[in-house]
Amino acid sequence: MTPQTPRLMDQMRHALRARHYSVRTEQAYLLWSRRFIIFHGMRHPSTMAEEEINEFLTHLAVERHVSASTQNQALSALLFLYRHVLGVPLGDLGGVVRAQRPVRLPVVMTREEVRQVLAQLDGEAHLMVCLLYGAGLRLSECLRLRVQDVDFSRREITVRDGKGGKDRVTTLPDKSIPALRQQLQRARVVHEADLTDGWGAVVLPMALDRKYPHAAFEWRWQWAFPQQRRWRDATTGEEGRHHVHPTVLQRAVKDAVRRSGVTKHVGCHTFRHSFATHLLDDGYDIRTIQELLGHKDVRTTMIYTHVLNRGGRGVRSPMDGL
Repeated sequence: MTPQTPRLMDQMRHALRARHYSVRTEQAYLLWSRRFIIFHGMRHPSTMAEEEINEFLTHLAVERHVSASTQNQALSALLFLYRHVLGVPLGDLGGVVRAQRPVRLPVVMTREEVRQVLAQLDGEAHLMVCLLYGAGLRLSECLRLRVQDVDFSRREITVRDGKGGKDRVTTLPDKSIPALRQQLQRARVVHEADLTDGWGAVVLPMALDRKYPHAAFEWRWQWAFPQQRRWRDATTGEEGRHHVHPTVLQRAVKDAVRRSGVTKHVGCHTFRHSFATHLLDDGYDIRTIQELLGHKDVRTTMIYTHVLNRGGRGVRSPMDGL
């Protein structure tokens, strides 16, 4: 009996993982591919090409009113599907029109606004937001911190496998050190209790669990911010512990902003924007800030110079000269 050909979505998932795409990118690309197929009445993508892709993208922009970045993400997913799964040359899709992404300035809080929001947080959420602002971490980077990524003696945090698969080193704020030490002590108590119960293994990156079978139980590999409850595999009965879920901190920040009275549209990523802008305001070199943020291109970091040059920061109003 000839082996059954894997389903299209399974083929795409394997292709994404073979190229080490992130989990979030994998989820987004699979979602857009499914929506493309459903939009065209469940036709197989191999029977469609440029015309059908343009029709789908136009539908997203005109009828669904999605943003340019969302439309471009959908296009990237479909280009991946055709190039790496179906084997259709990109030349066959050359007429696809990409939406122009508008240039928008990031929302940045003043230092006083940061203080106001932090004053409405406590415990673990307060510490995580302090790291978002004090170290310029992305939300996922903060949640995925492991014990070995924190170097108290050098005042450094090592970000592993950040955006684009890059590692980098950023600063550990002195004010956060006592609270972070206490957090790691609490995490160690949780880990030791899990070991006592016969569990205590954490998910390791790539295939390290096969290379180092006992590493998943070691303290240095554990999450700095473990979730409260262990997950349980209903099939095998195995239990483990993930890091805190992103929505936990997102809800905490949303509630804190509301209570603080800050009227700007503030989310977790706003603290990273504020970190970069305030460093520029303090006179730090743009290249240094680029390295701390992990930007591939300095032009991405340069957007924060535009924030500083707004209003009284760089321009004197002609009204003041009358």
